[in-house]
Amino acid sequence: MLPPNDRAYLEGKGYAFDEVVEGGMLCVVVRSYPLPNGYQPDVTDLLLRLPPGYPDVAPDMFWCNPPVKLISTGTYPQAADLMEQHLGRTWQRFSRHLAPGVWRSGTDHLDSYLSLIRRNLDQTAKGLT
Repeated sequence: MLPPNDRAYLEGKGYAFDEVVEGGMLCVVVRSYPLPNGYQPDVTDLLLRLPPGYPDVAPDMFWCNPPVKLISTGTYPQAADLMEQHLGRTWQRFSRHLAPGVWRSGTDHLDSYLSLIRRNLDQTAKGLT
């Protein structure tokens, strides 16, 4: 399950979340995750699939259900138009990968990963990615 500091972070932020192991990955579903301006809908469930070895091993990608679109274009964001099945639901995959050296093993946790996700969502909504 989640390391205690990750659980404390999510609880401290007031996030409702579930933890489920599926396919050898720890799946964390942040329920009713608020999206930045520029998305429709304005909240979604956010799925994080944490690999074995997390937090020493970096997470990769994230998923949304229901799917989200950009208000400005009415389309899915770039590299976020594929749907996948996880946890008995259909999820929109955001194919986002961390550049080498971005994830600091032993230092980074869900707080930093959610910050990276938020920054990406903000930049995408503003057309900066």
